[in-house]
Amino acid sequence: MSQWNSGPYGQGTYGGAGYEDPEVKGFGFSDQTIRRGFIRKVYSILAVQLVITLAFICWLLYHVPSQKYVQNNPAFFYVSLATVFVTLICLACCGEIRRKAPMNFIFLLIFTVAESFMLATAASTYKADAVAMAVGITAAVCFGLTLFAFQTKWDFTMMGGILFVAVLILFIFGIVAIFFHNKIVQMVYASLGALIFSVYLVYDTQLMMGGKHKYSISPEEYIFAAINLYVDVINIFMYILAIIGHSRD
Repeated sequence: MSQWNSGPYGQGTYGGAGYEDPEVKGFGFSDQTIRRGFIRKVYSILAVQLVITLAFICWLLYHVPSQKYVQNNPAFFYVSLATVFVTLICLACCGEIRRKAPMNFIFLLIFTVAESFMLATAASTYKADAVAMAVGITAAVCFGLTLFAFQTKWDFTMMGGILFVAVLILFIFGIVAIFFHNKIVQMVYASLGALIFSVYLVYDTQLMMGGKHKYSISPEEYIFAAINLYVDVINIFMYILAIIGHSRD
């Protein structure tokens, strides 16, 4: 399940998403006010996305009739999966859609709702206490990584190629792991996934920050930046949930 949003989403690789070199860009983050406003906008969008996702998880986790109905009708899951890929491709590859309001917010809302439904469907197969624990751990991890990204002098924005290769290897490992019903293999896979997307969160956060980092995202790409961070967070959550689930088997 956790492969829904993994590396093939191509974080930092789609549609000329406005990556810039601070030494040559003529606008963007040279003005501290613009940078702060951009970061506030991105985190505001991300907060709304996470609230929607949490609401869906609580709905399918605690409302048993809805949970059983969704689990007994997998067509809803596949429709959501198709919707996620279509809206994501449109947002990632079509700059006019991604940058023009209100179209960008409409597509983002559709993507978030579909992704939230998929995530909630997967989370509903676990026990409520395990999901609650995964939410808490994810929140703590993401908060700590965000503080680290803002404070550290290490520049992670040059690691895009390495991270893409790492996610590609993880994706192949995940396919192989399907055929091995081994607890250790599943734990290793989930642990590697959580680690890789934790680094991705730092990477995407620093791309958003700009400043002295080698690369950054232009201020008009607030939708793209929010999607990147959202995908990182939900992947970290799903891998942590998988670790908790396998540890209790």
